[in-house]
Amino acid sequence: MTARSTMPDPDGDRLAGPAAIRPDQNRIVRVGFIPLLDIAVLVAAEEQGFASREGLSLQLIRDVSWANIRDRLAFHQFDVAHMLAPMAVASCVGLGSNPSPTLAPFVLGRGGNAITLSVGLYRDMQALAGLGGNEDALTNARALAQVIAARREAGQRPLVFAMTYPFSSHNYEFRYFMAAAGIDPDRDVTMTVVPPPLTAEAMAAGAIDGFCVNAPWNMIAVERGVGRVVAVKADIWPAAPEKVLGVRPDWAESQPETLSRLIVALDAAARWCDVPENRTTLAAMLAEPGYVGGSPALIGSLLTDRFLVDPDGTLRDIPNYLTFHREAANFPWVSEALWLFSQMARWGQAPLTPQAIERAASAYRPDLYRQALAGSSTPLPLADRKVEGSPVAIEIETTAGPMRLPAAPFLDGRAFEPDRIVDYVAGFPVTHPTSGSGRHDLL
Repeated sequence: MTARSTMPDPDGDRLAGPAAIRPDQNRIVRVGFIPLLDIAVLVAAEEQGFASREGLSLQLIRDVSWANIRDRLAFHQFDVAHMLAPMAVASCVGLGSNPSPTLAPFVLGRGGNAITLSVGLYRDMQALAGLGGNEDALTNARALAQVIAARREAGQRPLVFAMTYPFSSHNYEFRYFMAAAGIDPDRDVTMTVVPPPLTAEAMAAGAIDGFCVNAPWNMIAVERGVGRVVAVKADIWPAAPEKVLGVRPDWAESQPETLSRLIVALDAAARWCDVPENRTTLAAMLAEPGYVGGSPALIGSLLTDRFLVDPDGTLRDIPNYLTFHREAANFPWVSEALWLFSQMARWGQAPLTPQAIERAASAYRPDLYRQALAGSSTPLPLADRKVEGSPVAIEIETTAGPMRLPAAPFLDGRAFEPDRIVDYVAGFPVTHPTSGSGRHDLL
C-alpha cells in the first residue's frame, strides 16, 4: 500500500492522508445510497472536501430500495454502498435471493431508527391501557399487546407492520420491541416490506398500521398527522450499528489503496458531522433534492436530538439520537455482527451452526479499519469483540489508551456475550429458531 502522509483537518486534528495527488488524479468511487439521514458521512465526505483531500471523488447515486442497493453492488454498478448493518452479515451467511458476499470495514452511523404506529392505533392503545403519552418503549409495547389481544377476540384482521428489508435493523428492532411484550411477530401480526420513502404514504393510505424506519420518515409521518412514534433505536439498543459501508471482496482486494483512502475520508467526515456547530450546514446539505430532500428545519431538528413524536405537538429530547464518530461509532465490531446474526437465527432466517456463525463473523472487518487509520488521531480498539448491551459503562483498550463506552442495555435487559450465542438465542421466550417460514429470504 502506498505510503501515507499526515494532513491536518479543519478542526486541527492530525489525520492519516495520502501522498500528494494532483486534483486531476482524483479517483471516482461510485456509491449507492438510500435517502436517509445516515448518509450524512458520505455527503459530508464529498461536499466538505474530505474525499478530494484523499484523491477521491464520490459519485453518490440515489436509489429507492435496499434490494436494489444489494443487486447493483453485486452487479458492479456501484463500487461501494450505504448499506443496512445486517445486510453484510446476511450476504456472508448466504441469505437472500442474491447473496453476493459483502464486507463492512466501516460503520457509517448509529441511531436514527424509530417505530411509528398509526395515530388511530396509538389512540386505541391509550384508551385500552390508559397511556398518558410519555410512557417508555416497553410500556408502549405492552399496550400494543393489549390491543392485539382485543382485536383477536373481536375477530378483527391482524395489524400490518412494515420494515424496510428482511435483513435489516428495522426488522430485528421492531421484532425485539414486540417480543419483549410477548407479541409474536410471526403469528400475532403481519410483517411486510415497504421502502423507506414510501412508509408515510402507505400509512396515510391505511395500507399499514405501523413501521420501523430511519429518519426522517418517522417524523414526516408525524408531521402529516398520520403517525405516532412509540420507540426509538436508543430504547431498544442504544449502541446498535445502523448503516455500514458495504464493499465487495473483489473490489477491496483489487483497490486496497482506494479503500484505505475512502476510510480515511469517511473518518474525517464522521468527525466533522459530530461537531454540533456543523449540524446546520449538514442539515442544509442533506435537504438537497439529490440527497434526502425535505425541510432543512425538520432535518436540523433531528440532528439536534429534538424529536416530534405525536401530531398533538408532543416533543421528546433523545440524547445522541444520531451518532457519527464519537465513542468508536465507526468501528466494525465483530460482536455486533454476531448479535445481528443471532436475530437471524432467532427468527428462523439462518441455521445456528458453527459454520454459519463463522461466516457471520467474517462480514465485519476491523482489520481493514485499523489498517487504513493506523497512525491517525482516531482511537482504534485493540479487540474485535465485546459484550453487547451492557447495563453499565465498560472500558475498552485503544491505540490512544482506555476509552469508556456508556451503558447501552437492550430493551429487555439481556446482555449478549458473543461466545455464548447458542445459549443467548435459546433464552428468548418468543423465538422461532427452527420453524421460520422462509418468507424473509425471498426478497
